[in-house]
Amino acid sequence: MTEHLANMRRNYLSDVLDESSAASDPFALFATWLDDVRHTDAIEANSMVLATVDQHGVPSARTVLLKECDDRGLVFYTNYDSRKGRNIGENPAVALVFNWPTLERQVRVEGLASRVSDDESDAYFSSRPIGSQVGAAASPQSEPVPDRTFLEARFERTASTNGPISRPANWGGFRVVPTMFEFWQGRPNRLHDRLRYDQTPHGWEIIRLAP
Repeated sequence: MTEHLANMRRNYLSDVLDESSAASDPFALFATWLDDVRHTDAIEANSMVLATVDQHGVPSARTVLLKECDDRGLVFYTNYDSRKGRNIGENPAVALVFNWPTLERQVRVEGLASRVSDDESDAYFSSRPIGSQVGAAASPQSEPVPDRTFLEARFERTASTNGPISRPANWGGFRVVPTMFEFWQGRPNRLHDRLRYDQTPHGWEIIRLAP
């Protein structure tokens, strides 16, 4: 198996990333790249790996979905009692990774996460399909459960409630306010393009990194 992995490689030929023509605002470049990948056959182009660290320095990572992005930050929604929710409560420093192999691109983001307002969480929750609302209300995310039957029973009990499903108080959004973006574009011969945007008191500074 290891031998097969060692021989897996490809050459990257899709595009270039140059600081002379790159947007001065990383949010603008991110929006362009996200729009580019949305027009490919990529599945869930808004998926991202979220890495968190708890109060003891133990890291964990998982895939979540980006649901909003503007110059205030990048927003995802989750159960606040989940491991990621608890981690952010203990240490708000997080990292995100967007991997878009169809375009030979990757974006890394580092920043601080905090809860969005209740109004924002309410608005997003009410926009979700009813099944997703029920699932969010019924699932004790990240907690051990005896079996799937237990979850399905909780789902059915919640779904049988008359009237609309209210957003659980322990469910809502986090906004990641970036302090760093790094854009990676695959290039031939492993001489990939890497541009890092660092937030400074005077705006965003663009730095080219060796691949």
